Amino acid sequence: MTESGADRVGAVTAAVAQQVRDLRAARGWSFEELAGRSGVSKGSLVQIEGARTNPSVGTLCRIADAFGVNIAQLLEPAEERAVKITSAAEAPVLWQGEHGGTAQLLSGLGEPDLVELWDWRLAPGEAHRSLDHPRGTREVLHILAGTVIVRVDGQDHPVHAGETIEIHADREHGYRNDSDEPARLMMVVVTPSGEWDRRTRSRRPRQE
Repeated sequence: MTESGADRVGAVTAAVAQQVRDLRAARGWSFEELAGRSGVSKGSLVQIEGARTNPSVGTLCRIADAFGVNIAQLLEPAEERAVKITSAAEAPVLWQGEHGGTAQLLSGLGEPDLVELWDWRLAPGEAHRSLDHPRGTREVLHILAGTVIVRVDGQDHPVHAGETIEIHADREHGYRNDSDEPARLMMVVVTPSGEWDRRTRSRRPRQE
């Protein structure tokens, strides 16, 4: 029996709820403390821990940054494996565009820095705006098909199929498809390890 889209969303929501509860409890943080560190409201955090909402990719990024983990750890417990193979069908879809575009988190590594591998598909006319990540975060995007406009600090950079762009992602940035053809890109996100506090814009060593 194949798993439906609703089942996959439910599984992701439940996994995030459990992981956020466990990570917050391990640090002894109140909802107010996590809200202050992440910039996500207390009400939203209560909803997330209660598995009553499906958080956006931006919200997941903020929570993961606060804990000093990558998004992949919010989706499933970290496992010590010498080799891990997963199929694209198993990768969670964490963003869906209004015209059918998607962003799948294919993999995430937690040591020594946080590394994520994403598969993005942007339908014509779709765009995604990303707020700044923690200081030192970098992104590398390789365009597989079409043309993607990568906007960094208010400046547009058209990137075509076969081209690669590297950006500092610790500032406002985004991606959009202005063409009439679908676009696809692979993205690697690298963030220095450590808990990030948005109140002070500072990083602390993460707790083990």
